Amino acid sequence: MMTTFRKMEGTYTGAPFHMVGDGFRVSNYFPSGNDFQQRISPFILMDYNAPYMFPPSNEVKGVGAHPHRGFETVTIAYEGKIEHHDNHGNHGVIGSGDVQWMTAGSGLLHKEYHEQAFSKQGGLFQMIQLWVNLPRAHKMHPPKYQELLNQDMGKTELPNDGGTVRVIAGEYNGVKGPATTFSPIHMFDIAFKEKGKAQFELPASFNTAVFVLKGHVTINESHPANDGDFILFENASGEIVIEGLTDDTLVIVLSGEPINEPIFMHGPFVMNSREEIIAAFEDYQAGKMGNPNF
Repeated sequence: MMTTFRKMEGTYTGAPFHMVGDGFRVSNYFPSGNDFQQRISPFILMDYNAPYMFPPSNEVKGVGAHPHRGFETVTIAYEGKIEHHDNHGNHGVIGSGDVQWMTAGSGLLHKEYHEQAFSKQGGLFQMIQLWVNLPRAHKMHPPKYQELLNQDMGKTELPNDGGTVRVIAGEYNGVKGPATTFSPIHMFDIAFKEKGKAQFELPASFNTAVFVLKGHVTINESHPANDGDFILFENASGEIVIEGLTDDTLVIVLSGEPINEPIFMHGPFVMNSREEIIAAFEDYQAGKMGNPNF
């Protein structure tokens, strides 16, 4: 039988790199880098810190205390170490292969910065941060964290010693990931060896994309893609086939059921109406999201 491939809608690159605080050198792929926010729901932002060598520093680099409400941040570390701390008493460190999945929900303040020992020695730093929207019914959920360590990920090997799939959320060919989500999401990365091939099918109604972090791939046996390319697929049935053309090729797959609700996004808040955004700022300024001195 001939394979029916899921059609590609387009290939995109991110906006020019800029600093977020003094610790994250990122390219924004959406919403400012590309205007396809509704096409990639429930994902509403993606910042990519491509591999970057930070010099040794006695000052810890990062982003100071700031608020969030109405969505989740998902930070995936590939190189380097990231530390976090919030005004609810949560604190942790993630390193290579780990994921921090933070539900801001009703609101909190947090800090993100290079882990102290990493700052002092310097080194290669690579990460992705995604913002994942929350459905209206869950926007005011109490804040929570999921610290998803590399050893806890669902893992499966590709055929013919072709590489490894790590499942963060949802599933890949029956292998499930550890993350719990408020709407259906599949999120996994694939580390290819040369000529390794991954073949999978995701629901046609889910918004689906592949991002190449490293190396070179062929998608659906005909479309070449290189590091930094973000490939968005049509909402149609069909298989996605990715072949790694080089050793150490790495891609991440994002797929989720669209949240078909209005999006009002301003600064650190993502809500359903302008009035809710105003209320979020008022609550923050009135101290209802907690003490900023932590």
